[in-house]
Amino acid sequence: MEINFSARDIRAFLAVADTLSFSQAAQQMHLSQSALSTLIGRLEDAFGTRLFDRTTRAVALTAAGEVLASHADQLLSDIERTVTAVRDVSALRRGRVALAALPSLAARIVPRLFRTFGAQYPDITLSLADTLSEPAFELVREGRVDFAITAANPTYRDLDYIPLTTDTFVLLAARGHPLGQVAGDVRLVDTLAYPHISMSRHTSVRQYVEAAALQNGIGFHPAFEIDHLATIGAMVVAELGVAALPTMAADVISADGLVRRPLVDPVIRRSIGVVKRKERSLSPAAEAMLALLKRQIET
Repeated sequence: MEINFSARDIRAFLAVADTLSFSQAAQQMHLSQSALSTLIGRLEDAFGTRLFDRTTRAVALTAAGEVLASHADQLLSDIERTVTAVRDVSALRRGRVALAALPSLAARIVPRLFRTFGAQYPDITLSLADTLSEPAFELVREGRVDFAITAANPTYRDLDYIPLTTDTFVLLAARGHPLGQVAGDVRLVDTLAYPHISMSRHTSVRQYVEAAALQNGIGFHPAFEIDHLATIGAMVVAELGVAALPTMAADVISADGLVRRPLVDPVIRRSIGVVKRKERSLSPAAEAMLALLKRQIET
């Protein structure tokens, strides 16, 4: 059976049940008696039974009416709490935003983003997964995060990618390394004569460097594959090799004895953007977070 009634219908029922008078209940509801009778009749039709016994001199609850009266206050409270909860979500007074981000972006972009957002919407719960590119896409695909801040990956055609900015690659070398002593730009092909310390094969950083090396007809075979930027920096300082990294990733590495040189021939640029599920709207809180992120990137 399909039950169709409104909170107003329940309030009308309670007014009659409390006063046992249609005239008094109509005054409380600011309705005419005929309009109130229509509401009660609609409620009785919805339940398929009479709720009141009415005579010219008295109004009394039926057995069904007694049952409804025992639940009506709770039912009305549940409806009101539900409406309030929905309105709180749309007004950003409650909710949750879950993000995934590449480690370099999590360190460079997310702290300021969360601080600003949290100051504006203190009741929204925030969470962050700092992870590599492919896991970030999978977290979006599985619906475990609202969106991810990551590099573009055309293999994930089932997801939406919104470009935000571009990150240019640089070379990191120790001061005592031959390439660390070169002033100005460094050609990628000239770096390949030396051992490279690279991020692992499934990262976007590695894929961009491999593609750039292939433009010169050279395969990219790093001496070391590392997942953590701090380790890469320490190994470069120890002159175990050089590293080609995006500027945002290089900025995260704080190590004495490192020099940075622009990479050219080719200049490697990595698109940074937001990945979200196609044809699925973001929650109001996630929409507000994305809008703030776009403004932050533009400034």
